[in-house]
Amino acid sequence: MPSTIAVLAAGIIISTALGPASWSALAQKLPAAAQIIDQKVFNVLDFVPPPTEANDSTVFLWPGVTQQSLTAKPFHIYDDEFYDVIGPNPSLTLIASSDTDPIFHEAVTWYPPRDEVFFVQNAGVPAAGTGLNKSSIIQKISLAEAEAVRKGTLAAATVTVVNTSNPQVINPNGGTNYKGQIIFAGEGQGPDVASALYVMNPQEPYNTTTLLNNYFGRQFNSLNDLVVNPRNGDLYFTDPSYGYLQDFRPLPGLRNQVYRYNFSTGAVTAVADDFTLPNGITFSPDGQRAYVTDTGIALGFYGRNLSSPASVYQFDVNEDGTWQNRKTFAYVPSFIPDGVHTDSEGRVYSGCGDGVHVWNTSGKLIGKIYTGTTAANFQFAGKGRMIITGQTKLFYATLAASGAALT
Repeated sequence: MPSTIAVLAAGIIISTALGPASWSALAQKLPAAAQIIDQKVFNVLDFVPPPTEANDSTVFLWPGVTQQSLTAKPFHIYDDEFYDVIGPNPSLTLIASSDTDPIFHEAVTWYPPRDEVFFVQNAGVPAAGTGLNKSSIIQKISLAEAEAVRKGTLAAATVTVVNTSNPQVINPNGGTNYKGQIIFAGEGQGPDVASALYVMNPQEPYNTTTLLNNYFGRQFNSLNDLVVNPRNGDLYFTDPSYGYLQDFRPLPGLRNQVYRYNFSTGAVTAVADDFTLPNGITFSPDGQRAYVTDTGIALGFYGRNLSSPASVYQFDVNEDGTWQNRKTFAYVPSFIPDGVHTDSEGRVYSGCGDGVHVWNTSGKLIGKIYTGTTAANFQFAGKGRMIITGQTKLFYATLAASGAALT
């Protein structure tokens, strides 16, 4: 039987400040799989635990809720704008799982011609291992099977391993569409296998080409995520030092920063720095705003620094492709903001420690798709569909919002 997170418990919190008319209006349009979160309930707590007890790694359970009630109705409405995101009948379905191996991690990329979604495993945790035979696995699922699981006609979606060669994509972490192909950001392996960008044909035999593997003869640290700007067509990518922090890459030789690659000239330029660990990257649908997540709070095998960023930063993108006017867009209280994407209306989504958080274009948290576990990454798959990678769990969401147009 499919494992669907649906209506199992009440878990609805509605502000007592609402009058009868407002209560009725909200009740009529509240979807079955959604609940309203009244933040005033937890603005003042009887006891606020110290950081050793309540921090980025703990699940926040405020008075009146349980983990069961939060996951039973997984679409959490923090603001009425979230109704436009989820629509009248959203759903969240667990479509595949793994006992301990975090095979559902990063580089979630939709391939429309076959209606398949590609993703990769986590290369930097002990359960995954870091050898080339284990850490370089690209996988895919069929969205037709995901929908069958949602409808209860299939027990679980089939996870198919994609074997790349000539060259092999080494420790892929980020992925993006580009003219019918997929570009992966590979983190590299050890001191001799450089971090690189690879272009892969999403159909058999999954042949690949190395696009870039150095910055003027110097190795990148461990390339993480990437995206094509829809206005100028250039590729932008992040380069943190997670390979070193997760013990499979050497001591970093460059700053942790964001780069730009021009497909026509091959020019590589740095466009932004002053990050601790730049991670996810995306653009607004018109390409005029950039969003970068900084996951500096998470230091891999070296633990966590709770005073470092767990933040989403916004930049204005100039007509010439350069960036300016950096500002703090959001700070995440639940672990880190990992992958980041926008929908067709410019709203910003990020995979966090308890699910996918959603902000409007002003940076106001309007809702969450609550998985109850780390949502390392996710991706829209056309109109009203989303795949969410939760390390050992793979989720399929249906909602009203759609992703920005593909490049």
